[in-house]
Amino acid sequence: MKIKQISVFLENRKGRLYEICSLLGEAGINIRALTIAETETFGVLRMVVDKPAQAAELFRKHHVTVNQTDVVAVEVPDTPGGLANVLKILSDQNVNVEYMYGFVKKFSEKALLVFRFDDPARAHQVLMAAGVTVIGEKDITGL
Repeated sequence: MKIKQISVFLENRKGRLYEICSLLGEAGINIRALTIAETETFGVLRMVVDKPAQAAELFRKHHVTVNQTDVVAVEVPDTPGGLANVLKILSDQNVNVEYMYGFVKKFSEKALLVFRFDDPARAHQVLMAAGVTVIGEKDITGL
């Protein structure tokens, strides 16, 4: 199961992140996970939200550069070595991780991580075959 990640390209200036988050909040869109990669002049805000299509349309309406990407969210045991075990499964099957970041989940003994793979469909197949729980769009909406 793939989920949609929203990537927003923003100028690295005071208040810009607030503006983006305010747009989402005012529209009733909840951020479930996020990460920011930045340079001196701009940044890329990557996030998983509960209503990705609505978020993308909202940003376009406000002339914010936005992109949607398929990512995979998986449950990882929240114990020492839990992430290493999942990464070994992927490595053993020659699945490349392009980047990853953490996810918010309430009342759970597991951590959730968002992965961007060079081949999301194959990564999903490998993870499911190994018994790793993959999170879907409906699961995110319910968080």
